[in-house]
Amino acid sequence: MTTTDPSIQALDNGIVIGNDGDDIGRVGEVYTDNDTGQPSWVTVKTGWFGTKDSFVPLSSATIDGDTIRVPYDKDMIKGAPNYDAGAPLSEADEQDLYAYYGLGSYSDGVDSNFAEQARARLDTTGTAGTDTEISPQATGSVDGEYLTRSEEQLHVGTARVETGRARLRKVVVTEQQTVTVPVTREEVRVVREPIAPGEAVDATIGDAATDVVLTEERVVVNKEAVPVERVRLDTESVTEQREVTEAVRMEQIEFDGDVNTDDAVANRR
Repeated sequence: MTTTDPSIQALDNGIVIGNDGDDIGRVGEVYTDNDTGQPSWVTVKTGWFGTKDSFVPLSSATIDGDTIRVPYDKDMIKGAPNYDAGAPLSEADEQDLYAYYGLGSYSDGVDSNFAEQARARLDTTGTAGTDTEISPQATGSVDGEYLTRSEEQLHVGTARVETGRARLRKVVVTEQQTVTVPVTREEVRVVREPIAPGEAVDATIGDAATDVVLTEERVVVNKEAVPVERVRLDTESVTEQREVTEAVRMEQIEFDGDVNTDDAVANRR
C-alpha cells in the first residue's frame, strides 16, 4: 500500500478509483489488520442504490486523502464476488475473494486477520456472527449516490509557425542596346571662283600646293550607373476557413441491475 498511515475515517468516506481513471464507487466498510492496525480491505458499493458490496484489497492501492486508487478496473471489481449489504460472509466466500484477486487464500496466511477483524468489529456492534461467517457493516446512506459524468471538450486555437522563406536578391545581366547618334565629318570639294579684273594676285607660273585639314566626329561611349527604382518584399494576411476533426471522449451513465422504479423510489426513502 503506497501511503503512510491512512486515516480509517478518511477511508470510510473514500472514493475508489480504478486503474483506468473511472470512479468505481464509495467505500462501504474498512477492514484493518489486527497485527499492524493498517487497513487491508475495503468494500465498494457497486450495486444500484448501494445494495451490493464488492471487496477490494488495499495491498497495492495508492491512498491520497479520501481517494483510493487500485490497480484494477471497474469491470474487474464489479465482477468480483459481491454480496448483499449486511448479509453474512462465510469463510468460503473469503476463499473466493482471495482466489479472484490472485492473493492466495485465507489458509495460506495472506491477510490472515481479515475474517477475525471483521468478526471482532461485528461482535462490538452487536451484530450476529459465527466462527465461519462475517457480516460487514455498511457505512453511509443507502440513498442513491451521484456519479459524476465527464467529457472532453475540444478547444481549437491557432499558433503562428514558420512555413517558408522568401528572398529578394539582385543579379547583373547584360543586354544589347542600340542608340542612333548623329556624327559629322568633313569632305573635300573643289570650289572655283573667278578673279575680278584689277584684283592683285600672284600670277607666277610654276608648281604649287595647298593643304586642307579634314575633320569628323567619332562616337564616344561612356557608361554611368544610376539608381532607377526601389524594390522590397512585403507580406499580407490571407484568412481562410479550415475544418478541424478530432476524437473526444465522453462518459455515459449505464444502468445495470434488476431494480424496478417502485423499488428505486423505496430505496431512496
